[in-house]
Amino acid sequence: MVNADFQHRWVTAFQRTIGNPVARRLPIQTLLETTGRVSGQARRTPLGGARRGDSFWFVSEFGTRSQYIRNIQADNRVRVRLRGHWYTGTAHLLPEDDAKARMRELPRANSAVVGAVGTDLLTVRVDLDTGRA
Repeated sequence: MVNADFQHRWVTAFQRTIGNPVARRLPIQTLLETTGRVSGQARRTPLGGARRGDSFWFVSEFGTRSQYIRNIQADNRVRVRLRGHWYTGTAHLLPEDDAKARMRELPRANSAVVGAVGTDLLTVRVDLDTGRA
Protein backbone atom coordinates (compact mmCIF):
# COMPACT_ATOMS: atom_id res chain seq x y z
CA MET A 1 0.00 0.00 0.00
CA VAL A 2 1.35 3.41 -0.99
CA ASN A 3 1.61 6.02 1.76
CA ALA A 4 -0.99 8.79 1.19
CA ASP A 5 1.58 11.56 1.79
CA PHE A 6 3.98 10.03 -0.74
CA GLN A 7 1.15 9.58 -3.24
CA HIS A 8 0.06 13.20 -2.79
CA ARG A 9 3.61 14.50 -3.29
CA TRP A 10 4.25 12.32 -6.34
CA VAL A 11 0.96 13.11 -8.08
CA THR A 12 1.11 16.86 -7.41
CA ALA A 13 4.75 17.02 -8.58
CA PHE A 14 3.74 15.29 -11.83
CA GLN A 15 0.72 17.57 -12.27
CA ARG A 16 2.71 20.73 -11.55
CA THR A 17 5.65 19.94 -13.85
CA ILE A 18 4.16 17.89 -16.71
CA GLY A 19 0.42 17.24 -16.67
CA ASN A 20 -1.04 20.69 -15.97
CA PRO A 21 1.27 22.74 -18.23
CA VAL A 22 0.40 20.46 -21.17
CA ALA A 23 -3.34 20.25 -20.39
CA ARG A 24 -3.72 24.03 -19.94
CA ARG A 25 -2.68 24.48 -23.59
CA LEU A 26 -5.41 22.20 -24.95
CA PRO A 27 -8.30 24.32 -26.23
CA ILE A 28 -10.92 21.74 -25.21
CA GLN A 29 -9.57 21.21 -21.69
CA THR A 30 -11.84 22.36 -18.87
CA LEU A 31 -10.05 24.85 -16.63
CA LEU A 32 -10.82 26.20 -13.18
CA GLU A 33 -9.46 29.68 -12.48
CA THR A 34 -9.05 30.69 -8.85
CA THR A 35 -7.34 33.67 -7.27
CA GLY A 36 -4.11 32.78 -5.49
CA ARG A 37 -4.65 33.31 -1.77
CA VAL A 38 -1.10 34.64 -1.28
CA SER A 39 -0.17 36.09 -4.68
CA GLY A 40 -3.57 37.42 -5.73
CA GLN A 41 -2.74 36.14 -9.24
CA ALA A 42 -5.06 34.06 -11.43
CA ARG A 43 -4.31 30.33 -11.08
CA ARG A 44 -5.61 27.94 -13.76
CA THR A 45 -6.07 24.28 -13.00
CA PRO A 46 -7.08 21.67 -15.59
CA LEU A 47 -9.77 19.34 -14.30
CA GLY A 48 -12.68 17.21 -15.34
CA GLY A 49 -16.29 17.49 -14.37
CA ALA A 50 -19.71 18.11 -15.83
CA ARG A 51 -22.13 20.95 -16.25
CA ARG A 52 -25.63 20.25 -14.98
CA GLY A 53 -27.92 23.18 -15.71
CA ASP A 54 -26.42 26.31 -14.17
CA SER A 55 -23.87 24.37 -12.08
CA PHE A 56 -20.53 22.74 -12.79
CA TRP A 57 -19.61 19.73 -10.63
CA PHE A 58 -16.22 18.11 -10.04
CA VAL A 59 -14.36 16.08 -7.44
CA SER A 60 -10.97 17.11 -6.05
CA GLU A 61 -8.64 14.15 -5.55
CA PHE A 62 -6.83 15.63 -2.54
CA GLY A 63 -9.56 17.72 -0.94
CA THR A 64 -8.32 20.59 1.21
CA ARG A 65 -4.71 19.60 0.50
CA SER A 66 -5.17 20.83 -3.10
CA GLN A 67 -3.91 24.35 -3.65
CA TYR A 68 -6.93 25.31 -5.76
CA ILE A 69 -9.26 24.18 -2.96
CA ARG A 70 -7.31 26.33 -0.48
CA ASN A 71 -7.70 29.23 -2.93
CA ILE A 72 -11.46 28.60 -3.04
CA GLN A 73 -11.59 28.62 0.76
CA ALA A 74 -9.99 32.08 0.70
CA ASP A 75 -12.11 33.43 -2.19
CA ASN A 76 -14.86 31.32 -3.70
CA ARG A 77 -15.40 33.52 -6.77
CA VAL A 78 -14.00 31.51 -9.70
CA ARG A 79 -14.10 31.18 -13.45
CA VAL A 80 -14.58 27.93 -15.37
CA ARG A 81 -13.64 27.36 -19.01
CA LEU A 82 -16.09 24.93 -20.61
CA ARG A 83 -15.77 24.04 -24.28
CA GLY A 84 -13.63 27.11 -24.90
CA HIS A 85 -15.95 29.61 -23.17
CA TRP A 86 -15.33 31.25 -19.78
CA TYR A 87 -18.06 31.46 -17.12
CA THR A 88 -17.87 33.20 -13.75
CA GLY A 89 -19.32 31.53 -10.70
CA THR A 90 -19.24 30.81 -7.00
CA ALA A 91 -17.62 27.58 -5.80
CA HIS A 92 -19.03 25.58 -2.90
CA LEU A 93 -17.13 22.80 -1.12
CA LEU A 94 -19.45 19.93 -0.26
CA PRO A 95 -17.72 17.59 2.22
CA GLU A 96 -21.07 15.99 3.11
CA ASP A 97 -21.62 14.85 -0.50
CA ASP A 98 -20.72 11.25 -1.39
CA ALA A 99 -17.80 11.98 -3.74
CA LYS A 100 -17.56 8.38 -4.99
CA ALA A 101 -21.24 8.36 -5.92
CA ARG A 102 -20.83 11.80 -7.51
CA MET A 103 -17.97 10.53 -9.69
CA ARG A 104 -20.34 7.93 -11.18
CA GLU A 105 -22.32 10.90 -12.60
CA LEU A 106 -19.23 12.63 -14.03
CA PRO A 107 -17.10 11.75 -17.09
CA ARG A 108 -15.70 8.25 -16.69
CA ALA A 109 -12.09 8.81 -17.75
CA ASN A 110 -11.48 11.69 -15.36
CA SER A 111 -13.36 9.96 -12.54
CA ALA A 112 -11.23 6.83 -13.02
CA VAL A 113 -8.03 8.86 -12.63
CA VAL A 114 -9.34 10.83 -9.64
CA GLY A 115 -10.49 7.61 -7.99
CA ALA A 116 -7.17 5.88 -8.66
CA VAL A 117 -4.84 8.62 -7.37
CA GLY A 118 -7.10 10.44 -4.92
CA THR A 119 -6.65 10.08 -1.19
CA ASP A 120 -9.14 12.64 0.15
CA LEU A 121 -12.04 13.10 -2.28
CA LEU A 122 -14.07 16.31 -2.05
CA THR A 123 -17.07 17.32 -4.16
CA VAL A 124 -17.19 20.88 -5.46
CA ARG A 125 -20.16 22.63 -7.07
CA VAL A 126 -19.70 25.87 -8.97
CA ASP A 127 -22.89 27.87 -9.36
CA LEU A 128 -22.41 29.59 -12.70
CA ASP A 129 -23.54 33.16 -13.22
CA THR A 130 -25.86 33.67 -16.17
CA GLY A 131 -23.91 34.59 -19.24
CA ARG A 132 -20.21 34.22 -19.98
CA ALA A 133 -17.24 35.96 -18.41
